[in-house]
Amino acid sequence: MESWLFLLLVLVVALLGKNSSLIIAAVVVMVIKALPFATKWLPTIQSKGINWGVTIISIAILVPIATGEIKFSDLISVFKSPAGWIAIGCGIAVAVLSRYGVNQLAASPQVTLALVLGTICGVVFLRGVAAGPVIASGMAYCIVTLLGLSFK
Repeated sequence: MESWLFLLLVLVVALLGKNSSLIIAAVVVMVIKALPFATKWLPTIQSKGINWGVTIISIAILVPIATGEIKFSDLISVFKSPAGWIAIGCGIAVAVLSRYGVNQLAASPQVTLALVLGTICGVVFLRGVAAGPVIASGMAYCIVTLLGLSFK
């Protein structure tokens, strides 16, 4: 019963914050939880869901290459600007930090609650987005802006 109340609270906060991603996530988890096979599916989603999400994000990132919006000349130009190198560095930093984060979650699962709460607050109240590549992009943007650089 406690888990239902917690999920309902997350849903209410998401509705108040008008965050469609979190609304959908809460509803989907609640629907799956209500199904008879939930005891098999929820642990699978918990263990593999982040990888599925990263895969979906990676697909979205690769679409501009498939549509021809991004070309090899764009890739080459990245290596010609300080802003491009900062973006590459931020991508590397996020990937490495994520590795440590995954290890931290495995070693201290109770941290998950604090992370979920922080993510919900950041997404709902500060209009943030919970996604790793976006974090790398945001880091790069902040550094490039602080240094007065440009990606062009």
